[in-house]
Amino acid sequence: MDRRSVRPAPGIGSVALVGMGPGDPGLLTLRAAGALGRADVVVVNREYCPAEILTHCRPDVEIVDSAGGDPGKLTVRAAKSGKNVVRLFQGDPGLICDLAGEGGALDKAGIPFEIVPGVSAVTGVPGYAGIPLTDSRHREVRIIDAGDGGVDWERFSSPDATLVITGAENAVAEVAKGLMAVGRPDSTPAAMTTLGTTTEQETVVSTLNRLAADSKGMEAPALIVVGDVVSWQDRLSWFETKPLFGWRVLVPRTKEQAASLSDQLRSYGAVPDEVPTISVEPPRTPQQMERAVKGLVTGRFEWVVFTSTNAVKAIREKFSDYGLDARAFAGLKVAAVGEQTAKALVEFGVQPDLMPTGQQSGEGLVEVWPPYDEDLDPINRVLLPRADIATDTLIAGLTQLGWECEDVTAYRTVRAAPPPAPIREAIKGGGFDAVLFTSSSTVKNLIGIAGKPHNVTVIACIGPQTARTAEEYGLRVDVMAEKPSVSELAEALAEYGAKRRAAQIEAGDPLRKPSQMRRGARRRK
Repeated sequence: MDRRSVRPAPGIGSVALVGMGPGDPGLLTLRAAGALGRADVVVVNREYCPAEILTHCRPDVEIVDSAGGDPGKLTVRAAKSGKNVVRLFQGDPGLICDLAGEGGALDKAGIPFEIVPGVSAVTGVPGYAGIPLTDSRHREVRIIDAGDGGVDWERFSSPDATLVITGAENAVAEVAKGLMAVGRPDSTPAAMTTLGTTTEQETVVSTLNRLAADSKGMEAPALIVVGDVVSWQDRLSWFETKPLFGWRVLVPRTKEQAASLSDQLRSYGAVPDEVPTISVEPPRTPQQMERAVKGLVTGRFEWVVFTSTNAVKAIREKFSDYGLDARAFAGLKVAAVGEQTAKALVEFGVQPDLMPTGQQSGEGLVEVWPPYDEDLDPINRVLLPRADIATDTLIAGLTQLGWECEDVTAYRTVRAAPPPAPIREAIKGGGFDAVLFTSSSTVKNLIGIAGKPHNVTVIACIGPQTARTAEEYGLRVDVMAEKPSVSELAEALAEYGAKRRAAQIEAGDPLRKPSQMRRGARRRK
């Protein structure tokens, strides 16, 4: 009888042998994410596990680092203690991993298990490099693990077979010599990709006789593809040709504020680094906000204006304290200063009645604001829950239109603590390729807590006022959004990166990121 058809002994847990893909956390399968969400224990070599993979786990999960230990024994031990265990493998468990050994040990111990396949480096890395392993003329693929040497190259001499070779980072010359010795032409197309599917990926396209020289200095892990299919790479390369590929971009905002912006930057191939420059804190005295919320509910105001997502959050939290929700806005007119603020309101359940049609700022809102009409407007009061350092431009404009403004401090902004030393050194030393400034205060505060960005760093500003502040601090502004929104700013930076890349290609120059322009920086081949 198959022991897996019998109920396991009392107190025995179960194991999921899960492939996490070759490097890009986005390649994790839905089934793998579900297994991680149910796990009590995860056994993995932390060095090779992207942090984003573990965000699918419960907060109380136990992470067992298998570095320096036997992952199979650690998995069996955890399962015998009654835990639901996930054993994470790089790539796919069944391909160039010890699925057979670890699965066999679980079977011997009578521990129930399942196998969750993952995207293998064998297919994933060439896919990200733009190299199809088969085409209409080449239908055979041979996989070679050269990590332990001793490969019988005679078995792979057929010129029609595509070879995918792993574990040969330090033996490229020996691999090439072995293949040429058994009859593979020295002009056979060959490519080597290092750190595949990550934003540090680098692909060198060459020939068998030149590959060792052309790939010198490339980092492990690397994968080699040999065969005529490599010639597709110049037409199918999609990942390394993204406009901001590999750019390290500083986003001076909190993770919560920067979420959508960082996602957009990643879609362009960038590596965003969120560094908060301000800390948002409650007002020193809560009485103002308490009176404002009471006034909203009792009909004291005709309009309420939100000039930031922080203002929306402050009102929302105060509503929660009083057991209120978005229904308390019934009968009120609501204005938002821009797209992000409007999005925060919609998430709260409030649809803005008014937004700027042009510049997303207080001035832009005044341009579309209706003048007070005592026949049409029963109340002339406007509530402005804002930061303690907000400017008076909006109040002045609304007052001229006949409205009475009640300015309430909804939150305080204070300068954030300095970032860790490596971040400060990267800012001042040119380790960042670009910095996105989303307001004048982010310029002042970033320089105040971390120092002035290096002159090779691309400076991108959300609008004219922010650009003027940056220039006042001696920064060269390279990019400015056509419209003052964070989405437009990210798009403008991507366009800048695409033009810069095109210019380098046209001039025949090496493709180099801004950070690689500083003295002593490593140059990309």
